Amino acid sequence: MTARRQERKGPGCGWAGAALLAAVVLGAVPQAWAAATERVVVNRHSGLAIDGFDPVAYFTEGAPRPGVAEVETWQGGVVWRFCSEANRAAFLSAPDIYAPRFGGYDPVQVARGTAVAGRPQFWLVAGERLYLFSREDNRAAFAADPGGLRAQAEAQWPAVRDGLADY
Repeated sequence: MTARRQERKGPGCGWAGAALLAAVVLGAVPQAWAAATERVVVNRHSGLAIDGFDPVAYFTEGAPRPGVAEVETWQGGVVWRFCSEANRAAFLSAPDIYAPRFGGYDPVQVARGTAVAGRPQFWLVAGERLYLFSREDNRAAFAADPGGLRAQAEAQWPAVRDGLADY
């Protein structure tokens, strides 16, 4: 269990939680943060977003890298891990860019109207966004027609997202 999940098991959320709730209610939370918090794929055993992989590393290193427990953040209801403090800072400055689009659900499956969790090993950065895929052939199909599949997935995403169960 992550340190953040252990903290959540404690009594109440304190002043910080109350301040965050007030900010959300009053609309003080930036839209960029809201964009990165939509129904992110979470490992149900660890509570980690995208299985603990560093979302920034896909952009900076061109490869998936597992994050470390010492460098994590709580964002959008889930724990994100990073390889370095610099990557965490980059993510916190632009979560709408670095968080996987469709919360890490496979965009090819979303375009078909279903929610299938993407795997960190099957990925593609297209249009300055990170996409995760459930299978290699879905990644290949998306790479062949990113504009068309992206548009279909964008059209289907609200219904797919609304059909996801709360975790």
